[in-house]
Amino acid sequence: NMLGLILGVFTNENEEGPSQFTNAADTFDKHVSGKLRELLAISGPSLKKGKTRIFHGLHQDFSSIVVVGLGKKAAGVNPYENWDEDKENIRAAIAAGCRQIQDLEVPSVEVDPCGDAQAAAEGALLGLFEYDELKQKKKPPVDVQLHGSDGTEAWKKGLIYAKGQNLARYLMEAPANHMTPTRFATIVEEKLKSCSNKVTVHIRNKSWIEAQEMGSFLSVAKGSDEPPVLLEVHYKGSSDANEPPLVFVGKGITFDSGGISIKPSSNMDAMRADMGGAATICSAIITAAELKLPLNMIGLTPLCENMPSGKANKPGDVVKAKNGKTIQVDNTDAEGRLVLADALCYAHSFKPRAIVDAATLTGAMDVALGSGATGVFTNSHQLWNHLYEVSSCTNNRHEGD
Repeated sequence: NMLGLILGVFTNENEEGPSQFTNAADTFDKHVSGKLRELLAISGPSLKKGKTRIFHGLHQDFSSIVVVGLGKKAAGVNPYENWDEDKENIRAAIAAGCRQIQDLEVPSVEVDPCGDAQAAAEGALLGLFEYDELKQKKKPPVDVQLHGSDGTEAWKKGLIYAKGQNLARYLMEAPANHMTPTRFATIVEEKLKSCSNKVTVHIRNKSWIEAQEMGSFLSVAKGSDEPPVLLEVHYKGSSDANEPPLVFVGKGITFDSGGISIKPSSNMDAMRADMGGAATICSAIITAAELKLPLNMIGLTPLCENMPSGKANKPGDVVKAKNGKTIQVDNTDAEGRLVLADALCYAHSFKPRAIVDAATLTGAMDVALGSGATGVFTNSHQLWNHLYEVSSCTNNRHEGD
């Protein structure tokens, strides 16, 4: 019966000398009469941040022990990067340790909470995620458990957070012929209904969208043979059913060829992830429902493909949005704003306390900020401050405008 154990060590303040052990590593070292420290010292230089070292046969209960480097202890929040280095170091180290355990084909592992059980749980599950649904040879599954009893609740919370993030990754990574608007909506409905009874899901079809006069959204969808869906999910977590909801809107282009203004073919396969906004907000609402958050939330995702065909939008076409405004489509690859416009207009009918929309809207964002931060545009300083504060502890950084 193979069982792995992941233990953390911090680098010393002055980079030299022996590593500082976490509580769990220290306790374990005492159990094996100091053998772990001894082996760590003779097996190479002190462990750098994010690096791992494997030991076997140290303890009868654990076939493999992976020691992971956590970097400096109490590194705190980096003021330039606006991220919590302690949390991020734990996530990265535990993720590396879990992948080592998986390579050794050890089916089960206990994880050192390293002083932040939530971050450790997140690192473990995020590190083991792989989109392998269509592979014949899959990596062996690893069952992850908390080592000891420090921070059991935080650990559970971390698992829920990571599971939500992995769901978004799964939805984005899936090929566009597998993750169609209909399939996306079905998966989200199944997940949401399985985790809460305070939810309602409406999978709005093309005729509903037409009845709503969402001409902007429909103008994008009409180029493809894949039917569009407006997915509308409600989570009523508040004790007051009439409390104004928080409305999330997510761009759901399940494949973006650019339409008649077609994209270059190199790396176009990445456009299967052009429904990243939809994946993110749906996963966020599912996670909120799992955490039983006491608030009302609505998710709206306009889902369709953007394809060139005899029926597609043409540059220069003028279409009419739900709010009655006409829009001239200069470039058919600027379809994100067209589908979002109608969803945002519909969002107002719920009298929300706030609307947050998420989208893989433009490559210009990547040119401006690289992959290190998310761009934010808002008309509310208060909302921005909220977002900026939480982003440092979840390590999703934002740049405001």
